[in-house]
Amino acid sequence: MIEPAHASLKPGDLDHEELFPIREVSRLTGINPVTLRAWERRYGLIQPTRTESGHRLYSQADIDEVRNILGWIERGVAVSKVGKILARSHSLKAQVEPAGNPIGQDDWKQWQLQLRQAVRTFDESRLAQVYGQIFSSYPLLVAFQDVIMPVWQELRSTREAFGLTSEWLFLDTFLRGRVLQRLQLAAEQQEVRVVLAAMPGHCRELELLVTALMLGTSEIAVTVLGLGQPVEELSLVCERMAPHALVLFSNHPPSVDLPKRLARLALALECPLLLAGEAADLAQDSLIGSQVACLGSEGRLMRRRLQQYLAGHLDS
Repeated sequence: MIEPAHASLKPGDLDHEELFPIREVSRLTGINPVTLRAWERRYGLIQPTRTESGHRLYSQADIDEVRNILGWIERGVAVSKVGKILARSHSLKAQVEPAGNPIGQDDWKQWQLQLRQAVRTFDESRLAQVYGQIFSSYPLLVAFQDVIMPVWQELRSTREAFGLTSEWLFLDTFLRGRVLQRLQLAAEQQEVRVVLAAMPGHCRELELLVTALMLGTSEIAVTVLGLGQPVEELSLVCERMAPHALVLFSNHPPSVDLPKRLARLALALECPLLLAGEAADLAQDSLIGSQVACLGSEGRLMRRRLQQYLAGHLDS
């Protein structure tokens, strides 16, 4: 039973937002309570609400943040450094979102619930129906970034529970097929062509494909190279394809030698080199003044920066 909230909460907050005790958060995320408390005390990563008796209560946003933290740790980032990464990511996201809660967030959660229900029962027909309804309600960027991909990320981060690996694979396979269809339909008549490639081992295929959709416009066609594409052969690929730009994608923290590797690649290319994904957010300062432009990881920001760069209005 959830105890009364701390007096610092606004009246009615508990009536409008479900809060979870630490044991439930532990069950949902796979992170034990001792670790959750350590993240709060030592690193200030999660700041849950407190009841009058001092018990911690976590919101859904807190749970999402726990999964985000876990994702960075699984990629090799020390927990002591995750706070700075998250702060920068939130700052960049704020550049393209209105202040306060995004409009329609409650509706997004309802659609996400329907997605989860279809996936839980492995009902492809129902999943296709919900997928279509989401796209009839929202533009592509919102549909993928704010509604669909958070469900995919959630299932991916909790796959250690029995059955969730199968659920994640079911959703991942469905989405990859649908995204490939959209990319094929979008690649017919655009005049500007951009090549998108992933740093080997730095993302899942769906993340790369969705990024291609987000970067593409009615004027820009995006060609996706397969996962495992050797970075050292990209100059050869671009020489033969002659794109207007090459976008390199990575969702891993940048290595110390990344700026030098990108500089060498940029010198070997006849087209501009751009970096996208979470690595772009983190490597931006180290690439100032280089030949490599950073697009960021947020869909709307990536698309806008790519358009600006191709138009000659974005500095590297």
